[in-house]
Amino acid sequence: MNDAVHPIPQVPKNRRTLLLLTLVFLGPVAVAMVLYFTGFQWRPQGTTHHGELYQPARPLANVGFDQPGEPGRTRMLQGRWTLIYVGTGACDAGCRQALVEIRQVRRALGRDMERVQRLFVVTQGTPDEAFFAAEHPGLGYTTSAADVANLVRVIEPRGGHEVFLADPLGNVLLRYPAGTGMKGMHADIKHLLKASTIG
Repeated sequence: MNDAVHPIPQVPKNRRTLLLLTLVFLGPVAVAMVLYFTGFQWRPQGTTHHGELYQPARPLANVGFDQPGEPGRTRMLQGRWTLIYVGTGACDAGCRQALVEIRQVRRALGRDMERVQRLFVVTQGTPDEAFFAAEHPGLGYTTSAADVANLVRVIEPRGGHEVFLADPLGNVLLRYPAGTGMKGMHADIKHLLKASTIG
């Protein structure tokens, strides 16, 4: 009988390193899969948007709209970022203030301002074309009953001189209630334009 003691096999020293590398590379994938398949949604607490986010974004019909002072010229909702205001053609003081604000926000974008257009959705009455052509050149508007109904159905305005932002694919993303500062709106749009590869 051989009573010789057999040496215990040594664990390779690099096994710990291999295990650590595996965790580093596969750990995030495993966590992502768990989050994806369980439907868990996580967002950082410090969100940067100043408006109310539509979750999920809501697709709008690609309506055509006119521009005061430019008869026969039709623009489409898709293809550019769009600041949308919904109101009556009479356009009271609050309406006029909101239109001035979105005009100023667009101008403040500098060389990126051409990536953003403005749309006035007229729910009733007719807009004062002379006023809009003089004070808000480039502002588009739609009075088509079918287009207005579709836009209002998707956007669901609450009233009170809100502004909405749609992306170049025609999805409404953000709602800005009355009183939202122009600086906040401008910061959101500037951030989106910087991050976007479309529009």
